[in-house]
Amino acid sequence: MAKAPDYTKTFQDMMAQFPVDTSSLTEAFKSQTALGEKLARVALSAAERSTEISAQWTKDALARVGELSTAKDEPSEYAKAVSDFASASAELAAEHMSAFAEVAKKLQMDTVDLMLTAGKDIASDAQKAAEKATKDAQAAVKKATTAATNATKA
Repeated sequence: MAKAPDYTKTFQDMMAQFPVDTSSLTEAFKSQTALGEKLARVALSAAERSTEISAQWTKDALARVGELSTAKDEPSEYAKAVSDFASASAELAAEHMSAFAEVAKKLQMDTVDLMLTAGKDIASDAQKAAEKATKDAQAAVKKATTAATNATKA
């Protein structure tokens, strides 16, 4: 009876010819870490500025409450004080909300800029990695084909 050829060694040799390059994974991890660091910096900067705005708003509001709570000689002065307080509070709210909007706008612009830059970098890295992997795979297939042909002849 004809004995079936053992292809175990051939497949082992063929699989050994396929390179496993982890440098692309290492580079991807480094890129993601750098992007995360930049995004964290942008977010922390926005949080810091928002905290400053909130603190200033609180100081301004407390100063206005101090003016409101002073004793008045005439009842009409209380009405005027409340009216002035409400007017000043509305003005403060508009100023501080505008400042918050500027922080949000800057945060959005910085984030979009980082993401666009990261996208370009990732696309470039992916293209380089794909080209390298294609070359490596083609070379490995050639070697494996040659090894399989030689094993079949033997």
